[in-house]
Amino acid sequence: MSRIAESELIINNRGAIYHLDVKPDELATTIITVGDPDRVAKVSSYFDHVEFKTNHREFVTHTGYLGSKRISVVSTGIGTDNIDIFFNELDALVNIDFTSRTIKNELTSLNIIRIGTSGSLQQNIPVDSFVTSTHGLGIDNLLNFYNHHQNEEEKQLLQSFVTLTQLHNRFSYPYISSAGSALLKHFVEGYHHGITVTCPGFYGPQGRMLRLSLSNPQLIDRLTQFSFGQHRITNFEMETAGIYGLGKILGHQCISLSAIVANRITKQFSNDGDAVVQKLIKKTLEIVAGL
Repeated sequence: MSRIAESELIINNRGAIYHLDVKPDELATTIITVGDPDRVAKVSSYFDHVEFKTNHREFVTHTGYLGSKRISVVSTGIGTDNIDIFFNELDALVNIDFTSRTIKNELTSLNIIRIGTSGSLQQNIPVDSFVTSTHGLGIDNLLNFYNHHQNEEEKQLLQSFVTLTQLHNRFSYPYISSAGSALLKHFVEGYHHGITVTCPGFYGPQGRMLRLSLSNPQLIDRLTQFSFGQHRITNFEMETAGIYGLGKILGHQCISLSAIVANRITKQFSNDGDAVVQKLIKKTLEIVAGL
């Protein structure tokens, strides 16, 4: 195995990986990820015991126990640029030997569960409901920097999407990855299921217009209209496709769960977004404790 150079794998003075500031023994193999750093404490408040806390920039980590289940909850900040940092460093913590700087012979597969907020793209998926993402469809370009492969269904689905939206003509070519099957089966009852589109921004890339005009004003209509067999686009946000794509390449099981705080079709916004997120946290932890 070739040694990974100091400039590529950055380890700080306390032996922790650079951005997350976490050492290998401080991370559990079941990880809940949230975008908002303040949401980490809201998740870990349900733990019976918290054994480790750290924060560095937007990355906050709490590791502890819910019953006998060891769980880490980590904030990523917003966007797939942060997901790139988060996933590569999570994987390094379990699959690279920090002493020899080489990839381990036996690799560890993590369970990674995203709890986030999102906007619905279907009229019948109301605010304050929950979505489980069967796929993450990225229009953000992250995965195009890595060698990645898609199965036949994903290729066909993506081709249908490109044909309808024509996004590839002026933007980067979209990519798609599916949820981890071992986790998906646990998040069925009480969740809408569908494709989540991941955007590289909150305003223009999600069809919002304040003072700037849009180059693709029909984007929301096209996303809402899209269907491929039993698949439709349910919602969009800014991280899921990066999580699913990198998770698939690295061999981790990933699931993305969204609290719907806005419906872009009915133009509604939740009256209490914090309450619906808290409800999703509690529901998720009840499931995760039994995995």
